[in-house]
Amino acid sequence: MAPHWIWQQPDWPNFNWQAERLAPLLRECVRAQGQLMGMARSVGSSLSAQSELDALLQNIVTSSAIEGEQLNVGSVRSSLARRLGLELVDGDKISQRSEGLAQLMLDATRHFGQPLTLERLLEWHTWLFPDHNADLASRSIHVGALRGDEPMQVVSGRLDRPTVHFEAPPRQGLERQLDTFLDWFNASRNQVGLDPLLRAGIAHFWFVTLHPFDDGNGRLTRTITDLALAQGEAQSIRFYAMSASILEDRSGYYRVLESSQKATANITDWLEWFLQTLLRSLMQAMTRIESVLGKARFWQAHRESTLTAEQTKVLNRLLDGGERGFEGGISAAQYQSVAKVSKATATRHLTELMGKGCLKRLPGGGRSTRYQVSYPEDAKLQDAEKPKP
Repeated sequence: MAPHWIWQQPDWPNFNWQAERLAPLLRECVRAQGQLMGMARSVGSSLSAQSELDALLQNIVTSSAIEGEQLNVGSVRSSLARRLGLELVDGDKISQRSEGLAQLMLDATRHFGQPLTLERLLEWHTWLFPDHNADLASRSIHVGALRGDEPMQVVSGRLDRPTVHFEAPPRQGLERQLDTFLDWFNASRNQVGLDPLLRAGIAHFWFVTLHPFDDGNGRLTRTITDLALAQGEAQSIRFYAMSASILEDRSGYYRVLESSQKATANITDWLEWFLQTLLRSLMQAMTRIESVLGKARFWQAHRESTLTAEQTKVLNRLLDGGERGFEGGISAAQYQSVAKVSKATATRHLTELMGKGCLKRLPGGGRSTRYQVSYPEDAKLQDAEKPKP
């Protein structure tokens, strides 16, 4: 009978891939990784800590969201902040769940130099389910232990005619399979000729294929990926959240995993998707850090400016960008709404901010007039373009 799953192939788990097909994408990832690390070094220590907190928080929350679980973001942020030595936000209660998730993420990234062992994996699993004794839903799973003897399958469709999307290797022999993975993971860190980013992609695919636990396999797989990436960069501080990029293409993630599970040991398709997703994550992180640096430069340039609390509030909203930051500029009516001031005061504030060089008017007039942040670089550029006397 022909093998149906990749782990039934005679050459499992000797993966192979088309290096020439992946080479251009791999070069882009390495270049983006280097640019991001360079930008991160230029960020001050306080901003660096905040950027790391944001990335870790995003990673934890989105990794759970991939599995359909919505976390209490404030609780997770507080757990991370306490461990990073940052100021806690008043009113955010810390749950056992958020404590376990924060402990898991920081153990993987801060202690990237430690070997990955079965004991460490089992401890990670208990951190994923810290309140299992009180949780009826988790009583049916083996917490801090490998999965039970029942077949591990992901199915959909009718009960009498289910579609099996994935089936993990049988429970018998799982310890040996896991030992093989762990031996490879620890040895491959120093393997000449294996790019660290490809190693992270292989580790992700291999571990999720084994599916060694009753529950939590996806989250632990992405934690191992973060560990592998930290090892490749030889630094514990994280500035990008790959889980967030996976969540953006969640259907593509499951689709490529499923197709690769039913294929041969050639995992080029999976590695290509992995690198594309990693590149998107790196680019998004650079955009965020550039925004942080731009905001810092702006306030440094205007440290002597006398601004009202309302003006400062609106400027911070504009500087933060995103959906709540008015990326297309802010109108007088929007200023009035955000600052909670009268129409006349909004108009006066906007005129003052332009006079101080904080804002610039965008093309357009009347009610459609919008205003945007004028960064210090904008002022330098305008000065350079002025005709010399």
